[in-house]
Amino acid sequence: MEVSVSDDDDEVILVCTNLDHHPIQTTQEILLSTTDIIVSDLSTFLNFHTIKIQIHRNRLIEQSMYFRGLLGGSFSESCLGSITINWKLPVFVQILKHMCGCPLDITTENVLSLYEGALYFGVEALLLKCETWFSEVFSPNGFRLTQIQMEDLIQIWTYGLDHASDFTLNLCIGYLARNFMWAKQNICFGKIPYNLLLSSVEHPHLTIESEMHLSDALLLWLESNMENLERQSETEDNYIGILKQVHVDLLPLWFAAGKRNSYNFRQLAEESLGSIFRALNILPIGSLDISGYSDLQHLRIRITEYSKKIDLSNCPQITSAILLLSLIPASYLTDPMQRKIIEQFFINSGHPIEEKYEFPPKLLEPVIFEAVQEVDISKCRTLLIEHAVDCFSQSFPSLRILKVAYLLHIRTTSFLQLLEKCSLVSEIDLTVDVTPLIPASVTVVSSSTAVTPLVPENTSSLKYKTVEIMSFHDSRHRISCVTKLTLEGRTDVSDLSLQYISKLCVSLCHLNIKGCIYVTDIGISGLIDRCEKLNSLVVCDTSFGINSVEALCSANFPSLRSGDKHLNSLVGNLQALHMGGCIGVSELSLQDLMSQSQVLKSLCLRGTHLVDRALYNFKGSSLEMLDVSDTKISEAALSYVIRRHPNLKSLKARGCTNLLKGDSSIEKRECSSSSLHEELHAELGKKCRLEEIEFGWGFSSFSLRALEPALMSLKTINVGLGGMLGEDALRELPAICPLLETIILYFQVLSDIIVTRIAMSLMNLQVLALCYCFGDISISSFKFPMQNLRKLRLERVTPWMTNDDLVILTQNCRNVVELSLLGCPLLNSDSQQIISRAWPGLVSMHLEECGEITANGVSALLDCRALEDLLLRHNGPGIQRNFISHAASKMPLLRKLSLDVCDASEGGFDIPNYAADRYFLSTLKIARCKSQRCLLNFPVPSRRRSVHVETLVLVWNSNNLTRTVVKERL
Repeated sequence: MEVSVSDDDDEVILVCTNLDHHPIQTTQEILLSTTDIIVSDLSTFLNFHTIKIQIHRNRLIEQSMYFRGLLGGSFSESCLGSITINWKLPVFVQILKHMCGCPLDITTENVLSLYEGALYFGVEALLLKCETWFSEVFSPNGFRLTQIQMEDLIQIWTYGLDHASDFTLNLCIGYLARNFMWAKQNICFGKIPYNLLLSSVEHPHLTIESEMHLSDALLLWLESNMENLERQSETEDNYIGILKQVHVDLLPLWFAAGKRNSYNFRQLAEESLGSIFRALNILPIGSLDISGYSDLQHLRIRITEYSKKIDLSNCPQITSAILLLSLIPASYLTDPMQRKIIEQFFINSGHPIEEKYEFPPKLLEPVIFEAVQEVDISKCRTLLIEHAVDCFSQSFPSLRILKVAYLLHIRTTSFLQLLEKCSLVSEIDLTVDVTPLIPASVTVVSSSTAVTPLVPENTSSLKYKTVEIMSFHDSRHRISCVTKLTLEGRTDVSDLSLQYISKLCVSLCHLNIKGCIYVTDIGISGLIDRCEKLNSLVVCDTSFGINSVEALCSANFPSLRSGDKHLNSLVGNLQALHMGGCIGVSELSLQDLMSQSQVLKSLCLRGTHLVDRALYNFKGSSLEMLDVSDTKISEAALSYVIRRHPNLKSLKARGCTNLLKGDSSIEKRECSSSSLHEELHAELGKKCRLEEIEFGWGFSSFSLRALEPALMSLKTINVGLGGMLGEDALRELPAICPLLETIILYFQVLSDIIVTRIAMSLMNLQVLALCYCFGDISISSFKFPMQNLRKLRLERVTPWMTNDDLVILTQNCRNVVELSLLGCPLLNSDSQQIISRAWPGLVSMHLEECGEITANGVSALLDCRALEDLLLRHNGPGIQRNFISHAASKMPLLRKLSLDVCDASEGGFDIPNYAADRYFLSTLKIARCKSQRCLLNFPVPSRRRSVHVETLVLVWNSNNLTRTVVKERL
C-alpha cells in the first residue's frame, strides 16, 4: 500500500468538525497525519471536537474531483493551507482512507453513506466500488450470497428518490420484482412505498409462482396501508388500481370465488369468475375466443428467466393454448401476422379428448426457461397432458418436480411413458382421492365395473392412441430418473403397473401407493425385490401383507453391504414406512419387521395387528413421527418407544383401548389416571418437543399437565373417544399450547368460556373441529373473530343454531373454506343463501341433519362454484332428480358428491353418463336407509351401537366406472 509522497509536495490541512460531538467530551483539537488515519482505530479520535488531518495536496487532486476543482482551479481556497470539511466525520475518514489506498469493506450498513460521500466529493474510484457492490448484491446471484433486508431495500429506494439516482432506483425495482415471493412473506412488506411496489409489479422480470400469490400480496399491502389511503381519499383509486396488474383470467377458481366478498377485490373477482366460466362453457369446451382482448399479456402465465416454480393448480380454465401462449416469444403478440395465427389457434383449440388439437408449426418456437424446476398442474382439468408434457420438455429442460394431482383421465403407466421426454424429472405426484371402497372400512354387497372409452372412436389424436397401447415391456424405454413417485388413490395401478415402474424407475427412493386397492401383496413384494434404493414406502390401505414384509426383511440386496445382516435388508435402510390399515400383516410379521428397522424416522402402524412385543423389538432411535392409532399396544410398550426416541415430534395414539387399564367407571378412572400414565407422560414431557399429538383412551387433564414441558411448540391436538381432558384443562389449553393451529375434540365437555378462550387467544388457529361434545355452548362462543380459521366442523354441538346464529358465525369466521355442520335442526332453506354469500370460496361443505335446508331444493348453494367435496344428507326431501349433473356442471372442480335418497324430491337421482359428460366428478355416493331411520333423531352414538346404511358408490378413475353397493358402519 503506497501512502507516502515526496517531501517537495505541498501539504494541506483538512479541518473536520465532529458533528456528533457531545459537550461532556473533551473539546481540544488533534492534528493527525494520513498515516495516523490509516493505522489507528477511528474510535480513538471521535472524542475530539475538531480533527485536523495533514495530507498531500496532489493526492487530494488526483483522487477527488471536488478537491481537484477546489485546489487546482482559480478558487481562493487553492492558495490556502487549510480547508474546512463539513461532513460526517466517520464517513469522511473512511473516504479519506480509501483515497490513500486503504482497503474498504462495503456493507449494507455503510454503502449509502459512502455512496453519497463519493458522489459529493467526486471520488470516482469509490463511486465505482459502491456501484459494483450494488450491482453484485442486487444481481440474481447476489440474492443467494448477500440477502438485502427489506428495511435496507426501502432505505436505498428512498435515497434514490431523494437524490434522483436512477441507478439505485432501477436496482431496487429489479431486485423486488425478481424476489417478489421472498418479499411478500416479509413482515415489512406493507411498508414498501407504493411507487416501488407498482414499478416492480410492472417490471418484465416480476417472478411469482402464481397470480394468486401476487393478488394476496397486493391485498395485504392495501390492508396495511388502508389508513393512509383513507386520509388521501382523492388518490385512493390510483392505489387500488395496482390490482389491475393482476392477470385475473389465470386465478385459481377457489381463490377468485372466495374474494367476491373482498372490498378491494370484489370487481376483479367477478371478472375472474366470468373469464373462467366463459373458458369452460364455450363450445367446444376449452376453446377461448381472444379476439376481443386488446392486451394478450393478461392471458400469459408469468414465466421469467428467474422462475423456479410455476403453480397452475386449481385453474380449470388453463388449456394447452394458454400454456403455449405463455411460452412463445413476446414479440409474437405485437406482430399482426403472428397475432392472427394465435387468435385462430385459440378459436380452433377444443377439448383435449374430443377435438383435433394440433399446434401450428409457426408457433412451435418456445422460449427456453432454464431455471424452472417445478411445475404444478393439479386439477387443470382441460389441459391436455400430452401437449403439456411436450411444452415442458422443450421449454423447461431443468424440470425436476411435476405435480399432476386429481386428473382422472390420466393413466398412470401411459403418463410415465410420456414423461420420458422430460429426462431430468425426479419427482412425480399423481395423487387422486382415495376410494371409499377400502375393504377394511366397508362390506361390499355387490360390485360391477364398466369400461368407458377414454378417447372416442372418431378422435383424430393418433399420438394419444399410440401412447395408450404402448407395451409395458418395450425395450426402447429409457431408464427414468424418477426417485419419488406418488400414486395415492390410483385405482388404475395394478401389479403389472408396479412391474413396469420397477423396471423403468431403477433409482426409485420414495413410493406412495396409499389406497391403491387393486395391487396385491405379491405385486408389492415384487416391486420391493427390484427397487433396492427404496428408503420411503407408503402402502396404507392396500394389500401389503406377509409377502411384502418378507421382501423388506430379506437380505437380498448386495449393494447394501454391511457387517450387520439387518442393514443388508431393505427395511434396515428405510427412513419412512407407512402401512396403516394393512390388516394382512400378522403379529409375527410385524415383530420381524420391527426387529430389523434401524433408521426409521416416520412410522405409521395405524389399524394393524400391532402388539407390545413388536414395539419392544423395535431397534431404532430416530423416530420423529409415530402413528399407532387403533392398535392393541399398552402404555408400557409406548413408553419404551418414546424413551428411545427423543426427537419425536408427532405421536398419534387414538383408539388404543389398552392404554386405559383397570376399571372403566368414570370415578375410578379419575382417581387412577395420574398413576396409570405417569411413566408415559413423564417420558414424553422430559424427552420430546411435540408438534402434533392424537390421543383417546387414557388421555386426561393429568396427561396435559404432565406433558406441559413438551407442548410449548404444539401445533395440532386431536383428542378422540375415551379422552377426558375436563373443563379446567381445556380452559388452560391456549396458555399451555400458544402455537396451536389445529384443535380437534371429540366427546369432550365444553363451555362458552372454553371456546371463547380458544377464539381469543389462539391467533394462529386454522382448524377447529368440535364433534359430539357435551356441555352447554351458545352463539356467544363465536362472537369473537377468528380471521385465520380455514376449516370449521361443528358436529352435534350446536342444536340451537338458527339462521341468525349462522350469520354471526359467518361474520366472525370469514375465511373458512371447509365447513361441516351436523345436527342443526333449526336451519332452513334460507341458510343456503347465508352460507353461499358469506363463504363463496368454500371447497368442502358437509351439511347433515340440518333441519329443512334442502326442503325447497338446492339453488343458492350452487353459488359456491369452487366446491370440490359436497355432502347433503337428511336436510329435507327437496333435491331435484337431475341434481348430480346440474351440480357437476355448475361446479367444475366437484370431485366428491354424497347424497341420500331420503332427500330426493322424486324418490331418486339420475346417474350421469360418464362416457358422454365431461365432469370432474370421481366419487358419487348415494345412501339409502330404512324409512324409520330418517324419522329418528339419534342421540350421540354409543360405542355399543352402530347403524348400517346401504350405499351405492360410483367411482370413476381413468376409463373405469365401478358401481358398488356397500354397507357402511356409521
